[in-house]
Amino acid sequence: MTKVLINGSKGRMGQALLGCAARMPDLQVVAGIDVGDDLNAAIEACDVVIEFSFHSVTAKVARTCAEHRKALVIGTTGHAEAEKAVIREAARSIPMVWATNFSTGVNTLFWLTRKATEILGSGFDIEVVEMHHRLKKDAPSGTATTLLEVIAEARKLELEKALRHGRQGITGERTQGEIGIHALRGGDVVGDHTVIFAANGERVELTHKASSRDTFAAGALRAAQWVVGRPPGIYDMQHVLGLK
Repeated sequence: MTKVLINGSKGRMGQALLGCAARMPDLQVVAGIDVGDDLNAAIEACDVVIEFSFHSVTAKVARTCAEHRKALVIGTTGHAEAEKAVIREAARSIPMVWATNFSTGVNTLFWLTRKATEILGSGFDIEVVEMHHRLKKDAPSGTATTLLEVIAEARKLELEKALRHGRQGITGERTQGEIGIHALRGGDVVGDHTVIFAANGERVELTHKASSRDTFAAGALRAAQWVVGRPPGIYDMQHVLGLK
């Protein structure tokens, strides 16, 4: 029986995690905490913490998990570099799954995007389009950022130099080495991601559309069960799914 603590339990993802966990007999949620609650007071009862709150909170959660030697699953996105450094330091003493998306389908999209980038080659221009609900605070999404990182790594490009966030005004012709990213916001869209490979005379599009947060919640809970007992370090859903 894996004992789980959910940080951010009152949020949209927190509620989805609680609902999915109730249907998993080999997993027990021992605590759900949110803003104003004391993580230190609840952490000893769990094997693993699932963190879905806000980027400015994650570093403190990671430190606390490291102090108590508890595994950690991070689904929060939008971290600054200083926050990421604290999380990486915590991973030297505990195992953690740190992923931008816990969906099996999205992680398949990551794998397919890498393969398509390698196979199609530099003759294809690449654009990434993502859409989320109007309440999402960060852009581009963490999932889109991972897709961009996958593409840049496969093409051996420096992402920050290759990236183009939308286009406005007289931008000139599209350069061969750039990677476009477009973030759309509206309504209650859970999460849509499309990678477009466009060449003269043909176009390939890879798309994933999420219609329920349960997809992500189930993946995060699966990651929580997987990570307990692993050696310290940072893992992602590719490890959990056996794709690495």
